[in-house]
Amino acid sequence: MAEKKIPLRKCTGCGEMKSKKEMVRVIRTAEGEILMDLTGRKNGRGAYICRDPECLKKAAKNHGLERSLKVSVPPEVYKTLEEEMAQIGQP
Repeated sequence: MAEKKIPLRKCTGCGEMKSKKEMVRVIRTAEGEILMDLTGRKNGRGAYICRDPECLKKAAKNHGLERSLKVSVPPEVYKTLEEEMAQIGQP
């Protein structure tokens, strides 16, 4: 019997490959809004970040989210994402 393939994604902060379920998806909607997508099913261009707040800080420092989402991300959005990440916590 064949093994089920586990989808892997690369963290925009630390660059590690992890399974989709271990990470949080951040999307840019058609309206240009940047949101955290906990379901992983919302429409929009997506980027993945580990559930570790340090990875979000690294992504802000190395502009990983900006590259992945192909848009400039203002500091207020990083602050909002940081607060949301603190609410969901680590798995």
